[in-house]
Amino acid sequence: MKSEDTPFEGGPMDGRVLPVLLGITGHPPKTYRIPVPDPAGGPPTVLVYRRVPRGPGRVGLTNRWKYQYAPEGAPARRLTWPWSKPHATPPGKRDDADG
Repeated sequence: MKSEDTPFEGGPMDGRVLPVLLGITGHPPKTYRIPVPDPAGGPPTVLVYRRVPRGPGRVGLTNRWKYQYAPEGAPARRLTWPWSKPHATPPGKRDDADG
């Protein structure tokens, strides 16, 4: 499998560069989770990093990525099928019934 040295920004991994496996499209995963064991033996803490463009590539295309720390964790995901009904209210927006 192919990997790419990818820099990490923010959080405990700030300034480190790790080899990240690339997918079949040649891009690293959108989120990168790093489990950190608890010294007291409790459940591990999971650090979440999100993939962002490193900078402009050739001809305006992004060809490199970096990971940025996401202290709030990974966003909740919902499968969306083409035939599914949309949400009544998009996430983050108020409905008229909310006042």
